Amino acid sequence: MVSTQENLEEFSPQEIAQRISLAFKDHRLLTRAMTHRSYINEHPEALEDNERLEFLGDAVLDFLVGAWLYNRFPELKEGGLTRLRAGLVGNQQLAEFARQVGLGQVMRLGHGEADGGGRDRSALLGSTFEALVGALYLDQGLPAVRRFVEPLLEAADHILDTGGRERDPKSQLQEWSQSNGMGTPVYHIASTTGPDHSKIFEMAVHLSGQEYGRGTGPSKNAAAKAAAQSALEALNLER
Repeated sequence: MVSTQENLEEFSPQEIAQRISLAFKDHRLLTRAMTHRSYINEHPEALEDNERLEFLGDAVLDFLVGAWLYNRFPELKEGGLTRLRAGLVGNQQLAEFARQVGLGQVMRLGHGEADGGGRDRSALLGSTFEALVGALYLDQGLPAVRRFVEPLLEAADHILDTGGRERDPKSQLQEWSQSNGMGTPVYHIASTTGPDHSKIFEMAVHLSGQEYGRGTGPSKNAAAKAAAQSALEALNLER
């Protein structure tokens, strides 16, 4: 666990590389990968945030994870491979990978973002992990990314063991509500908090006009999933 004082500290590129146990040839790429746009807003001398690297890392991960799954599960058909890849490159899982390598402690955030819990926010962690992959790809190519990512994929037992078939709570709630004559669940925004660049949404879900659950998240979809999960728990339905 990193202390609060350390969280307020800005690490050098060499210290970042050491803390996440990942060597870089061009430390400018690593610094950029860790730089959230909220940091740029407060430090105009910083030239670029990590969003372009995030875009690149997303594409690299899609290819690399797809190729890894193709070789790892030769018996799976296209649909099963697609489900597994979706689980492994989804934001929640990428955020977990980011936590495993300690990205939260070394991200370059604006003070407001950091004070608001940004270092453990899944949306931010997942996108930073993608940026890190993009930076590593530019720095050392696909083999280096493969060496970094594949051990993390092998350890994702909760996805690999289920074949990517974990059910989405919104789908499960809709199946239940329709089968019980309550129609399609209706979601609406109950509230929003936070600055424009990192809003937190609260969604409510209604069945037959009655509210059954609420949930929060960094996007409307994430909040709706949390609301659906809350409704499933209120209805004593297992996921």
